[in-house]
Amino acid sequence: MAALQMSREWIGIQQFPPATQSKLLEILGKFKEEDVSSLTVLVMGKGGVGKSSTVNSVIGEKAAAVSTFQSEGLRPSLVSRSRSGFTLSIIDTPGLIEGGYVNDQAVNLIKGFLLNKTIDVLLYVDRLDVYRVDDLDKQVVTAITDAFGKEIWKKSALVLSHAQFSPPDGLNYDLFVSRRSDALLKLIRASAQLKKQDMQDSSIPVILVENSGRCHKNESDEKILPDGTSWIPNLYKTITEISFNGNKSIHVDKKLVEGPNPNERGKRLIPLIFAFQYLLVMKPLVRAIKSDVSRESKPAWEMRDSGSATRRS
Repeated sequence: MAALQMSREWIGIQQFPPATQSKLLEILGKFKEEDVSSLTVLVMGKGGVGKSSTVNSVIGEKAAAVSTFQSEGLRPSLVSRSRSGFTLSIIDTPGLIEGGYVNDQAVNLIKGFLLNKTIDVLLYVDRLDVYRVDDLDKQVVTAITDAFGKEIWKKSALVLSHAQFSPPDGLNYDLFVSRRSDALLKLIRASAQLKKQDMQDSSIPVILVENSGRCHKNESDEKILPDGTSWIPNLYKTITEISFNGNKSIHVDKKLVEGPNPNERGKRLIPLIFAFQYLLVMKPLVRAIKSDVSRESKPAWEMRDSGSATRRS
């Protein structure tokens, strides 16, 4: 949980209602109790799902650029805020899909941006008000897994935006949320090739968020979900639980950014190639030669000399 540079005083927390401020300070107090001075959160997903809006909501400032009608830029952005000796850093990233496929340039830019940084929590963002998962979802999850390893999902949460949503045909809200969440979690586990034993102690939690100004509020002026949950403190609570879930944070080093060195991999294979050649080629060949020699009849001169020696004796 190393601190990042360019941190500013977290004034946005003062924009929250007093009830929310109190909850956040209590939640963040756990980091102080554990002698942790910083937290880095990576936000990823497709374009247009509410990544930047969610960053702004949880910071309490318009820190990340949001544009409804323009495509997202390729470069990630860092929002870093400090409060009472604690630094929260959130890395907002561009959508990974362009033209129906994963944009490799965007993935490489994100990896390069994260070089020498440590990811404590991954927020994988998608929309609640979508009715199915498809190949694009699979491509994005696979790209994240290939970039950072499947271990990153042990430090992740599924964030569903547009949570103030009325399901069609009178479908029960909780049932719709459950079905949508289960479909995405199943896809994540399959695309990231996560086995049951991989996630035994760290199932991926689901966080609902509503970033619009029309979000309902409770009597304390806090933004709430349809079930009455104050979602901003709930998001921070879940992030805190993930950061202390016992799994290692993901340090992005040069090896992770550049991938395995093919030359080094080739060097490691040389002994195996020699062993393969000996077992499957050389050893049978030597055995065949010895067999041929043993079956070969003795030459006439050797037999004649052998017979003369016998008569002399």
